[in-house]
Amino acid sequence: MRYHWKLATLLTTILVLPAGSAHAQHEEHAMSAPAASTPDAGAMRTLSPSVASDIARLRTATARFKSLDSAVAAGYERTVSKCIAYPKVGGMGFHHQNAALLDGKLEVERPEILVYRRSPNGSYDLSGVEYEVPYAFAPRDSAPPTIMGQPLKHFDAIKMWYLHVWPWFDNPSGMFADWNPRVTCE
Repeated sequence: MRYHWKLATLLTTILVLPAGSAHAQHEEHAMSAPAASTPDAGAMRTLSPSVASDIARLRTATARFKSLDSAVAAGYERTVSKCIAYPKVGGMGFHHQNAALLDGKLEVERPEILVYRRSPNGSYDLSGVEYEVPYAFAPRDSAPPTIMGQPLKHFDAIKMWYLHVWPWFDNPSGMFADWNPRVTCE
């Protein structure tokens, strides 16, 4: 079962501004943001040494996925039809899932989803990741799974635990926030 598509469909139905075409759905850019913006040193200093180390490991492991072709070769979806955003608080972007990783295990270097955004110059940029654990592996009434010291959040509509991390594109709302106010789906 493709849990991510249920999440994307539900969030899109509820939260995303409608787009007129497939091309328009893929047109997304950061609001007045520079083409590349990794988390700044100040943001990294606010993390515990252990979490900062995990973020560094995540960046090392996912650097090759700056190229979507490399992500596809590793098992992530090539085509994602919808960009997820909520205009009042920001966006998430395009979620490329690797269904083989939906196994109930959380590993810093192997996120279940890679999150991309369309930059102002038109490039498709890796911005973040999402970790997911289906309720089949960790029931809703159990303690939340954790990674990087963070408890995952539950999303009952798709029976999934999840956590966003923004190692490649600064998020003023925080490293682990769901929505990034600098990401839009226009």
